[in-house]
Amino acid sequence: MSMRIAVLGGGVMGETLASGFLRYVVPAPQIVIAEKRPERAAELRDTHGVEIAEAVAAVHGADVVVLVVKPQDIPGLLGEIGTAIDPGTLVISIAAGIRTSTIEAGLSAEANVVRAMPNTPARVDRSVTGISRGLQCSDDALRLAEQLLQSVGAVVEVPESLQDAVTAVSGSGPAYVFFLAEAMTAAAQELGLDETTATYMVNETILGAATLLATSGEPADVLRRNVTSPNGTTAAAIGAMQQLGVREAVVSAITAARDRSRELSGG
Repeated sequence: MSMRIAVLGGGVMGETLASGFLRYVVPAPQIVIAEKRPERAAELRDTHGVEIAEAVAAVHGADVVVLVVKPQDIPGLLGEIGTAIDPGTLVISIAAGIRTSTIEAGLSAEANVVRAMPNTPARVDRSVTGISRGLQCSDDALRLAEQLLQSVGAVVEVPESLQDAVTAVSGSGPAYVFFLAEAMTAAAQELGLDETTATYMVNETILGAATLLATSGEPADVLRRNVTSPNGTTAAAIGAMQQLGVREAVVSAITAARDRSRELSGG
């Protein structure tokens, strides 16, 4: 008998996770999505063949419940479903900054709560997701959460005390790369390349560099030195970045993201 998985929230990440579960979990699970916008709900039903239901109906009898709503919406959602979730259910929350203890306190029955932070490359099955177990979560439930989230990419288990760092590094991380791509593309155009050529070259450069970094087995600093000839063009570029304090700016930015995640959790 296949699992029943309730996905509460039909936005981009909710759809991405549901799609991953349907494509990679064997046997294919029964997916029910709770989505308040009628047009969006109809789109999800027609595209993926999933069931659509109100939140309380969705979690009734579910083996797994995935909370894919904004952090500020978690208290209200727990108020709706807190008494409807069966004991022993695996509850996966991807709400940034919301602690497992908060989820556990909002449920009337003892459940296996896992906090997770995927990132947007989940849309192309290249997420890296940090997961942390709640106090009541069993080993089997944690492994199930890991297996489910591997449907959209890699999974790394971390202590919950480090989830704010995970949010800052990988949760927000794609935006840092996109920001760099924006800057490189703008620079390429200022140097005379047309927009189409600049965009293509920047995107392929970032993809190639990321692939090399992921597959070469060499750390980033070694790869950087390998391409930086003394007194060459790359050395000139790296020198300019060092003078502008780019490394320090990146550290400050990621620390700011970590601190904001802590604020969201009340820590």
